[in-house]
Amino acid sequence: MAILLRLNKALVIIAANISIPPMIPLIIFLSYKAGGYWISKSSSSHIEYSKVLSLKSIRENFTQYLYGSITLAIVAGIAFGLLTFTLLKLLKRKSIPVE
Repeated sequence: MAILLRLNKALVIIAANISIPPMIPLIIFLSYKAGGYWISKSSSSHIEYSKVLSLKSIRENFTQYLYGSITLAIVAGIAFGLLTFTLLKLLKRKSIPVE
């Protein structure tokens, strides 16, 4: 995509690999909660703290997390895209006319 859009390839690679480890639990939690809106109330579940983490519990909640992660990614992409667009428009330099 970087080649097709004629973007700086190094910056695209760097920006695509940004990771903030302390934010991972928050992102997982928000993804799970956002997935609850897409899953019917009967199959939607609440996160309960447990020291026992099993494959069964992961399997039961994976669909809700998956839908939520896609939703969160789209919402975050649109929000940060609009924020970036707005900031670029506000901070745009005035061009000097060339004579």
